[in-house]
Amino acid sequence: MHWIHAKTILSANNGMNLYRGCLHGCIYCDSRSACYRMDHDFEDVAVKENAIELLETALKRKRKKGMLGIGAMSDPYLPLEETLRMTRQALELALRYGFGFTFITKSARVLRDLDLLVAINEKAKCVVQMTLTTMDERLCQTLEPNVSTTKERIRALGVLRDAGIPTVVWLCPILPFINDSFDNIARILQACVDVRVKGIVCFGMGVTLREGNRAYFYEQLDRFFPGMKSRYQQAFGDRYVCGSPRNQALMKYFHAVCEQNGILHDNEQIFAYLQQFESKEKAVQLSLFE
Repeated sequence: MHWIHAKTILSANNGMNLYRGCLHGCIYCDSRSACYRMDHDFEDVAVKENAIELLETALKRKRKKGMLGIGAMSDPYLPLEETLRMTRQALELALRYGFGFTFITKSARVLRDLDLLVAINEKAKCVVQMTLTTMDERLCQTLEPNVSTTKERIRALGVLRDAGIPTVVWLCPILPFINDSFDNIARILQACVDVRVKGIVCFGMGVTLREGNRAYFYEQLDRFFPGMKSRYQQAFGDRYVCGSPRNQALMKYFHAVCEQNGILHDNEQIFAYLQQFESKEKAVQLSLFE
């Protein structure tokens, strides 16, 4: 870990990353890609030392409330968060200034901040997005060695549901020849039904590979799945999208299960929902004067 001084914190659409880099060790991570121009080792996480100060200044200046987003590049609940508590501080600012909040994580550490998530959701909207890839815990430890187990993440989704926090699952990546079995997808979808997720984001059954993350991914295939690297090279060459041979059948099943259980499964609809700010305080005030 090392500290850096940031010039800005919020993007034009209110996205941010407090950390740059990751310690989860996921073998498929797109954030390793060269296009992101990370100038330090991926595991040597850069922490934006002035991020909270910048965030508060930005929120004070904003004339219009909206949804704040975090976690697109680095998980907001890395092990570092246990001591640095920067994500918690960002949540506290969102609550103080009346903004909504959403983030993507693979960690059950999110439950540490349940009090703030509930408080934000009572005033505006808070949505927790959780990635799920495999129901096989041994495979999970190989693909995502330093994240919460699948069982822990599903339990966290259930706790969030009971607390009234809407959740969205990212069903990705589904690695061809590794976790693209019908049984795996069926079990993940059943878990999503059981914990009543609001929606499931899925761009197709497959994985994306490009310069930077492809090399690391292939190294890990050689390490954990002997012969799999050659299978990928023969099947996909240097393609960006490496789709499962079962993609069509699995996607048909995915959409059918979601439709039957009232789960959002159109990506554009889900993203529109995530971006839509809802001020519940304003709705109460209006009703008083009707």
